[in-house]
Amino acid sequence: MEYPIPHLGRKKLFSYAMVALVIGGVLGGALWNIGGVYFPKPSLRKFSSYQELVAFLKRDPQVPQSLFERFQLGFEMFKLGFRKGVYTLSAPEGDGAPEYSTTNIQVAGVDEADVVKTDGEYLYLVSGSVVYILSAYPPEDAEVLSKLDLKGTIAGIFVNGDKLVAFQRGHYVNGLYYAWPANTSILVYDLSDRSNPVLERDVTVDGYYFNSRMIGDYVYAVINKPATLVNDTVVYLPTIRSGKNTVEIEATNIYYVDLADYSHSFTSIVAINVQDTGEEPTIETFLLGGTSCLYVSKENIYLVSPAYQTSGTSVYKLSINKGDIGWAANGTVPGYVLNQFSMDEYKGLFRIATSNRTSNNVYVLDEELKVIGSLGGLAPGESIYSARFMGDRCYLVTFRKVDPLFVIDLEDPENPRVLGKLKIPGYSDYLHPYDETHLIGVGKETVPAEEGDFSWYQGVKISLFDVSNVSKPKEIAKIEIGHRGTDSPVLRDHKAFLFSRSRDLLVLPILLAEIDEEQYPNGVPPYAYGNYVFQGAYVFNISLDEGLELKGRITHFDDDTDLLKSGYYFSSPYSVKRSLYIGQFLYTLSDKRVKMNSLENLEEIAVVELP
Repeated sequence: MEYPIPHLGRKKLFSYAMVALVIGGVLGGALWNIGGVYFPKPSLRKFSSYQELVAFLKRDPQVPQSLFERFQLGFEMFKLGFRKGVYTLSAPEGDGAPEYSTTNIQVAGVDEADVVKTDGEYLYLVSGSVVYILSAYPPEDAEVLSKLDLKGTIAGIFVNGDKLVAFQRGHYVNGLYYAWPANTSILVYDLSDRSNPVLERDVTVDGYYFNSRMIGDYVYAVINKPATLVNDTVVYLPTIRSGKNTVEIEATNIYYVDLADYSHSFTSIVAINVQDTGEEPTIETFLLGGTSCLYVSKENIYLVSPAYQTSGTSVYKLSINKGDIGWAANGTVPGYVLNQFSMDEYKGLFRIATSNRTSNNVYVLDEELKVIGSLGGLAPGESIYSARFMGDRCYLVTFRKVDPLFVIDLEDPENPRVLGKLKIPGYSDYLHPYDETHLIGVGKETVPAEEGDFSWYQGVKISLFDVSNVSKPKEIAKIEIGHRGTDSPVLRDHKAFLFSRSRDLLVLPILLAEIDEEQYPNGVPPYAYGNYVFQGAYVFNISLDEGLELKGRITHFDDDTDLLKSGYYFSSPYSVKRSLYIGQFLYTLSDKRVKMNSLENLEEIAVVELP
């Protein structure tokens, strides 16, 4: 791991910090092991009055001010935020319609908002503050049918039959854009005529868009609003506007857990039936700590937030059933969560993988979020870089100098155990099931540093793992792309990953950096960065028999001039950000273009320019 601390003070500061972190971790682990009193589990309540809400916020501990406390708190937040990333579903063919890929999601039947959607006939693409609607199939007839200029940041979209749902952040007043006060608009459009979409519903909630899911005809949005006291007497409560009606959420309708934290936020869960405009939206508001990520099954939403006073993570479980939202349970586990793939619900149990200051852990919780099984002490001194739960198995990748892939058995939920592990250079930021006994890993190759206990990141690495022999997992295929500086959005966002086992297809957007070895006559040092020479989609053939093989590349740049002019911090509206397939055609998408190529030989079929 490379620590972004200035050289002059890095060793001394880090040494002090590590001593304190180890002592804190050992003490916390000991307290956990002798009975769990280290983690209180207060019950859920509602405020009896506005004054009680104000008094509750006034008692919050102050944000830590000492140098070490700030470093300690910031280091945990850095680890959580720096790396923030089941099968790619495809719609079956029927009635002559072609098969097409859909968003790469975690839970089957629980859709996730993204910047592109398709229904096999049309494309819906977010570019800046605009949603473009294109006829997409057949590709020879592709064209822009209409566009929705929402004049605000679009966080993502859903498509449900003839309805489109867009999440807009910020707002316009008299033609001027305002990001503050923050609000989130949930806009539902009627797509009966794709050439002329009609705004059907506008539900605006006070606060920042955090995340969302769609289950059946219902969209569930999570909106956060900081619970800030003004002059120790006033707190601005969240509001919801639906049509012409604006309602402020009363303090007596806000749920809370009696647990002190460094900061609190109003977390509002909004449920909207996108097909029935006559059904009013449902909203429930909870005063929680700062939500860091969420996991959603078909029946429950799990919100997690760091509990810094106990070096743990608070878990809040909410039941969902169409428009009904209800509190189910809350609990706490030691350590911090990386992302949504560190969590899973299976046979009524909740599984979660965390990292603390000394090691990594897996916990199994019952329906009341009480810990019934745990496995700790994994890879001391390392951090979780990726996790994946698959049935009775959990796969963890930790990293500091080499990449241990752990295979963990959860068949007996009260006694999780390590079945096997594989240590290889590099690491995986994202794990994806190839089938029940094989995994695809996407991350970085690394070179162990000679001068310290860390490694230098190199190019993007794609691995194919065989975990059929659980005691001896193997890396059966590997490709490294580029040199140090090479990047892919897949490392942070799983929705940029396109995979189809039936088609032996794997597609990743790649920003390629390559080193000119002639500039290093004495050999290329492992810390040297390459220069950007390509951006676009890498298309691979992937199979158990043939492994990984590069089939070709697709770029949206006309030549290298614009790419090279972009410099070190590369960003361009021609950067390929997503890919999908419809029938036998591969579609690659950037903010300025949609390209259609043959899946058979990657021959270009058509290009649509986005104005």
